[in-house]
Amino acid sequence: MKIALVGYGKMGHEIERIAVQRGHTIVSTVDINNPEAFDSAAFKSADVAIEFSRPDAAMANYQRCFAAGLPVVSGTTGWLDRLDNIKEACANGQTFFYASNFSLGVNIFFAINKRLADMMNAFTDYNVSMKEIHHIHKKDAPSGTAITLAEDILSRLDRKKSWVLGTENKPDEIGIACERTGEVPGFHEISYDSAVDTITISHNATSRAGFALGAVLAAEFTVGKKGFLGMKDMLGF
Repeated sequence: MKIALVGYGKMGHEIERIAVQRGHTIVSTVDINNPEAFDSAAFKSADVAIEFSRPDAAMANYQRCFAAGLPVVSGTTGWLDRLDNIKEACANGQTFFYASNFSLGVNIFFAINKRLADMMNAFTDYNVSMKEIHHIHKKDAPSGTAITLAEDILSRLDRKKSWVLGTENKPDEIGIACERTGEVPGFHEISYDSAVDTITISHNATSRAGFALGAVLAAEFTVGKKGFLGMKDMLGF
């Protein structure tokens, strides 16, 4: 498989390492210093583009990939207010695979979170709150992963209506505390607190390798398919 990398920071380098390890070829790399690579023959020869960049650059990157006829696998977060534009493009023949988190462990964590929220809906004495920690380079807060977790809880917990950034929240809100420190790949915690006990589940990423592997697996899955895709399509849960 021939891969074009859009965004060539730490994650891009880790994706490159794992992709080559799995027998794939990186035919083009694009970052802020060489946007002209989008127009190169090497870029257009790719089977798929894997995009990990910045929220403010994501939509333009997707459009350049679509213009070159490439399906896109993206892990960039913070742009979802324009998700309908991507789904419309997919309805018109483009291919896009999106995940707020490509880690296989996190996607198992998503499933556990949904199951726990289903169970806790009946136990109104418990208040739910969230915490996430990421490296200092992450631009958006809360993380896309935290938003996914929160929205999955909201769809199952009748007593909660919305999520808010921070710990100061109303009874019908889920507070999400965010911290940016060091080089933390990603930590997410969900707590249900009552007057007598606390139930906590968490996921702690120890390196970027898990995210990179998931992105490469998604690219392998995406090639040859059409439409808007996600981890549920790939994993089946």
